[in-house]
Amino acid sequence: MNPEVKPFGASALRDAVGGRVYAAGDDGYHAVRRPWQRLHDPHPAFVVEATGPHDVLAALRFAREHDLLFSVQTTGHGAVLPADGGVLVKTTAMSSVEVDAGRRIARVGAGAVWSDVIAAAAPHGLAPLSGTGSSVGVVGYTLGGGTGLLSRAFGYAADSVVSAQVVTAAGELVTASPHQNPDLYWAIRGGSGNFGVVTALEFRLHPVASVYAGMTMFEPDRAAEAFAVYREWALDEPDESHAVLQLMQMPDMQQVPEPVRGKRVLMLRAMHLGSAEDAERLYAPLRDAAGTTLMDGIRTTTYADAAAAFPPPPPMVSDIRFELFDELPDEVLAAIVDARGRIVGIEVRHWGGEPSRPGENAGPLGHRDVPFSVAISGMTQDRDEAAEVRADLEALATKLRPYATGGSFLNFLIDTDRTADAYTAEDYRRLTEVKAQYDPDNVFRANHNIPPAT
Repeated sequence: MNPEVKPFGASALRDAVGGRVYAAGDDGYHAVRRPWQRLHDPHPAFVVEATGPHDVLAALRFAREHDLLFSVQTTGHGAVLPADGGVLVKTTAMSSVEVDAGRRIARVGAGAVWSDVIAAAAPHGLAPLSGTGSSVGVVGYTLGGGTGLLSRAFGYAADSVVSAQVVTAAGELVTASPHQNPDLYWAIRGGSGNFGVVTALEFRLHPVASVYAGMTMFEPDRAAEAFAVYREWALDEPDESHAVLQLMQMPDMQQVPEPVRGKRVLMLRAMHLGSAEDAERLYAPLRDAAGTTLMDGIRTTTYADAAAAFPPPPPMVSDIRFELFDELPDEVLAAIVDARGRIVGIEVRHWGGEPSRPGENAGPLGHRDVPFSVAISGMTQDRDEAAEVRADLEALATKLRPYATGGSFLNFLIDTDRTADAYTAEDYRRLTEVKAQYDPDNVFRANHNIPPAT
């Protein structure tokens, strides 16, 4: 930290912002400094609870004046670097949600989480392109691309963005839209927080009256057969369906239903925009291949209820390895089925659908034509176990990489050395040029950083 900051920094920053400012040693400091992602244990010099764009601007100016690292979080699900010694802005209080049902548009503040938007849109028969976790922040998820249960039908969350209010590195509050700062509008829709602080976001909602959705769990003994059927079945999957197969280690906890408590299971997680009869005909080959059912939880319900079926886990150390595949050869499936250790889940997903047909001015989300992914996840509440979890994840990922494309997707990426892998070479080059225009000093670097072109 700049030694000139300490004597007067806290009082100067408190005078400049309307929200509360925490310095190291203050009551409540440790509660607000920690992200949901406990892979990191950050110790910023100051934490600012922003109440609006003016607080973001003031905190940014203070950080720049004193040469301090600047970072932003809502929930911290996507935290990839600690903001040690810097200024951390928490946007949690900026959680407004407005729904214009006639235009099918939502406008949200930087602190909104998906459950807020889902609840506001549901009475109008509308739904956002949210992810599996409804407690995740809207803005961070969307700027990283955003793929969820409705993406194959309607596109990525970033594709739904209409406009954004952005605080730039120069300390200006600007609008990014197709007609205002169009380069910035293009870049933020997949380029993450590299180009400014998004303080408000407008995006399209979609008419979704009901869905056939949920999870069915099977004994894992026929996982190899099920994955083999899935890789062929997925090639003809209609856009109105989103179905993934997972091997999951269920926790041995009282709140987990007894039939699957503490067990390794094969899980079909699905959402279908259609009738139960059509969905069951579609998913019948997967059910038949999977074998013995332990719990069947797929049913007709509302989108809001389907989203609530995935309760938010407590803050924890969460690690992931993610790879994209043009095809899933037997060697990949065998490695998945045989994996053990501290791996909690292995998800095989079919992509395609609407995201693979981008519009002319779609954002910089690369590899839209790649059909499959494998995500390997591990979790623990003990940071001392993080290295052990990482080693088991990396061991399986090492076996898979010879068959992968080398590409990635930002929302699933932990390794900041692989940021460029989330984009095509042309898009990454253009992103560095936009970065040079809006943030030539790389102020916004405590993230999956895209450096400015030189």
